[in-house]
Amino acid sequence: MLIARLIADADGLETRLKGAAAALAKIGTSDGIQIGSKSLADGKSILQISLESGDAAQLRTIIEEHLSPAAAMITQRNYAPLNLFISDMDSTMIEQECIDELAHFAGLKDKVSDITERAMQGELDFESALRERVGLLAGLPETAIADCLEKRISPMPGARTLVQTLKAKGCRAVLVTGGFHHFADAIAEQLGFDRVVGNRLEVVDGKLTGELEGPIADSATKLAVLLEEEAKLSTGVTLATGDGANDIPMLQAANYGFAYRAKPKAREAASGWIDNRDLTAILELLDVPRSDWAE
Repeated sequence: MLIARLIADADGLETRLKGAAAALAKIGTSDGIQIGSKSLADGKSILQISLESGDAAQLRTIIEEHLSPAAAMITQRNYAPLNLFISDMDSTMIEQECIDELAHFAGLKDKVSDITERAMQGELDFESALRERVGLLAGLPETAIADCLEKRISPMPGARTLVQTLKAKGCRAVLVTGGFHHFADAIAEQLGFDRVVGNRLEVVDGKLTGELEGPIADSATKLAVLLEEEAKLSTGVTLATGDGANDIPMLQAANYGFAYRAKPKAREAASGWIDNRDLTAILELLDVPRSDWAE
């Protein structure tokens, strides 16, 4: 069984659904197709398209061409309660890239942001790009981190509701980031994560040295943490969210992997994607009733 669930504009939906059904028929998947829908309060609709057989990539192409969803996911399994939620932090659980905002205090934001963007697009080696950016911050007072957290960092819309709702349903939440514990520990406490994995900025005499302490947390780390946490579960259904190239292994390994307002490579690799809706779209797509949301 191949199942797609998506959030689409209700305007002209019937016509667009007919177009999608015709396109599915052309690729030989019209037999055994079921389409259901329900309305949301904001003029959008949640659709579910179920196929007895078919190709996920072709289904995705048809969905995007005909229905232009704000958010969607495609799976070959029935929806089930989650046991593990693992997420990236920067540009996923928070609206910013912490290292870019920290660079603001050194007058280097544009230079650092350019390196960050290229790394997240998968154009640069993550570790080399990280060390280069951290090196540019050498000499910055440690107090700039607290200032940055207070003045320039904000949770992504829907982030706390998503984490708290999943936890209320018995889901363990892990924040794993290529960013820094100086930020991630505070964000995790604010949003409700149970565990944090990330990098550590080296500080000597109250100033950043431009170096990192300990091993690098990168894409391999994110995947390893997911597998480690998954192994602790007697039965496990996992959800992962991220936005950059270094999130791809984690997104692909999870039962449900959501690319959130993501770079093209991450969006293409994930089985779920959210383009222009907040993080509570995940709850909508997983059919968690709004009455169960932890507001």
